[in-house]
Amino acid sequence: MFVGHTALAFAAKSRTPRTSLGLLYAATEGLDILWPPLLLLGIERVRIEPGNTAFTPLAFDSYPWSHSLLMSLLWGALLGGIIWKLGAGGRAAAWAGGLVVSHWFLDALTHRPDLQLWPGGSTVIGLGLWNSIPATIVVEGLLLVGGLTLYLRATRATDRIGSWGLGLFVLLQLAMWLAAPWAPPPTSVQALAWGTVGIWLFVAWATWIDRHRAARER
Repeated sequence: MFVGHTALAFAAKSRTPRTSLGLLYAATEGLDILWPPLLLLGIERVRIEPGNTAFTPLAFDSYPWSHSLLMSLLWGALLGGIIWKLGAGGRAAAWAGGLVVSHWFLDALTHRPDLQLWPGGSTVIGLGLWNSIPATIVVEGLLLVGGLTLYLRATRATDRIGSWGLGLFVLLQLAMWLAAPWAPPPTSVQALAWGTVGIWLFVAWATWIDRHRAARER
C-alpha cells in the first residue's frame, strides 16, 4: 500500500485536529520507516524480482521485526506511549498508535502472502491486491480521495503554502505511486533502502503544510 497510508493520515487529522499531520503521516508510515535500517543491517531481507506482482518488483522474503502483526502492535504501543508521556494527550497517542498498526492491515490487503503474524511464525498473510494494477489504483485511489476529503473538510489553508503546498504534496505522491509499476526496478537492495529513507522528506513536508492550515469551525 502506498497512498493508502497517506489517506489514513489525512483522515485521522480530521478526528484529532490538534495533532500534527506530520506526526500522523509518520505513524502511518512507521513500519516502512523502521524497515530500511533493518535491510541495511541485514536483519531483514528483500529481493528485487520484476514480475513478483504486477504493481511492484519487490519480493519481501523476511521482515518480521518491522512488519509482523505482533511487532506492529508493539511499535504502535511504543509510539503511543512516547506521545502520551510527552504530554500530547491520550487522543493523539491513541490515534498515532492505531495508525502504526493500520499499516499492517493495509499491507495485508495489497501484498502477496508474506506478512507474518509474529517473528518466527509460519503463517503468512496477504490478499494480493498488487497482482492487479487496475484494482490497486481503484482501491487506493478511493482511499486517498476519501481521506483527503475529510482533511479538507476539517482544515482550511491560512496562506498559499497551506493550499499550494498541500496540492504539490498530493500530486507528487500520486505521480510516484502511479509510475511505480512502469518505473525501472531499484538497482540494488541498498539503493532501495536508502531511497525509502526519503519518507522522512514527506514527514517534514506534511508537518510544514499543517502549520499553514487551521481547523475549520464546526
